[in-house]
This record gives sequence, structure tokens and C-alpha cells, in this order.
Amino acid sequence: MMKTLILGAGGQLGQCLKTVAAKRNIEGLIFPDEATGNILNLEGLHNLFATEKPDFVVNCAAYTAVDKAEDEVETCRLVNKTGALNVASVCKTHSAKLIHVSTDFVFQGDIVELLKEDDLAEPISVYGLTKLEGEIDIIDTLPEHYIVRTSWLYSEFANNFVKTMLKLGTERDSLNIIADQIGSPTYAIDLAGAILDIIAADNAAYGVYHYSNEGAVSWYDFAKAIFEIGGVEVKVGAIPTSAYPTKAMRPKFSVMDKSKIKSTFGIEVPYWRDSLVKCIGEIERS
Repeated sequence: MMKTLILGAGGQLGQCLKTVAAKRNIEGLIFPDEATGNILNLEGLHNLFATEKPDFVVNCAAYTAVDKAEDEVETCRLVNKTGALNVASVCKTHSAKLIHVSTDFVFQGDIVELLKEDDLAEPISVYGLTKLEGEIDIIDTLPEHYIVRTSWLYSEFANNFVKTMLKLGTERDSLNIIADQIGSPTYAIDLAGAILDIIAADNAAYGVYHYSNEGAVSWYDFAKAIFEIGGVEVKVGAIPTSAYPTKAMRPKFSVMDKSKIKSTFGIEVPYWRDSLVKCIGEIERS
């Protein structure tokens, strides 16, 4: 039986991987706790790999506080760059294949075109820069890697935009949401399914891949859809990015081309609104 080690198991994507694996009756997934699977503890990682002997490793661990990262540069870099390098080097020593989760924030996002895997990466935030540095270190260290960039991740688990909107929508009469940043929301359950499909395929087509749900939407329209599907009545105003300044800059347009992952692994990608309906259904049931 093939064994897969999930690092960052307690986070949003880690919980989604556990959920999807259970639904599919997939065995052999190992979910260590945060201390045991600490990507900054190189000795601990070697011990973990020696004990579990994984065939695949999924690295979901990351520093993702985008605005906070502008002030905590070294902490962010330690997790997203050094941590990624640690995982890649330990995978190499123990002959494991790595699936590493990255982000659309590696792109500047100033051109209205679908982003391909080999397009120039020019991050405009500390978070995006450190994630790109982590990608580069993995590519330089471990040939047997799949780097999967995703965007606007949400689910019924952890804190995310969908759960925040549903909460705020019941607490306030009106909300102003940014309307000039365009991207693709991604249901983390769908991403988890795609990752498990890559593992099942065991295809040596290593490299960088893009995965998000199909379609493109602004944060404003995404919020409107959340309230409509969730049955929440709240007045929503559309504002420009300039009206809601943040420490970190965000890509204006970061819709990724998914044709490579679809053709390589035969993965079907759901439309963003269909997945949002499923997620809100799960939130309402919980």
C-alpha cells in the first residue's frame, strides 16, 4: 500500500484531504500533529520520514497571513522558503515524491490574461515572494516534485473568506467589498481531490501546475454569491482597492490556466459557483 504523509495536517487543506480520503476510502494517509510534522525541525522530519517511509509527501504547511507578512518578513520566509527547502531535502534523502502547495500570489497580476505555469513570476508582496523562493528551492533540490499553485482557498474548515462573509452578513446591515480584484475561488475540498488524483496517477510528469475552480469573479461578486446562496440579507457595496488600503499589495487579475493539470492527470475542475453551493451546504449542516 502506498503511503502519503500530510504536512500541515491541521490546517484547512489538511482537514480537507482527511475528509476526501475518508469519502473515497483511501488508506495510507498519515496526518502527524503540528509538533511531529514541524517543517522547521529538520531532525524531526528525518525521524518522521524514517519511521513512516512515505512514498508521497503533501506539504500544506505555510505562512499565509498576507498583510502580517509585510512586518514579519523573516518569520514568513522561514516557513515558506526554509520550510519548503527542508521538506524537499528530506524527501530527497528518503526517496519520497513531493506535492507542494503554492499560490497565485507569485504573479504580479497586472495583465488580463490567463496565467500559465511558465509565465514570468513577479510577486508584489512578501508572502508571494517567499512562496516563489520556496518553489525555486524545491525545483533546485528535488526533481520528483509537483508544485500546485492555487488561489482564493475556502472550505467549511478553518478561517476563510466564505465563513467570514457569512458571519459578518448576520452581524451588519451593509458591507463594502473590493470589486476590482479578479480571481478564481477554490473550494479546498476540490483541491484536495485533485491532489489525491495526482497521487493515484503516480505519473512522473513532474513540475509546476495550476489548480483553482473554473471561472473568474471579483471579491464583490463572490461575496454577493455567498449571501445569495446562504440566504443572508445584507446590502453589499462595490469599492475599489484604493478605498480599502492593505499593507500587502494583491494581484489585480490572477485567473490561472488549468489546462496542464487537466490534460496531464485527467482532472475535471468544477465551476466556482457549483462548489460554493456545496461548501455552504456543508457549513449549514455542521
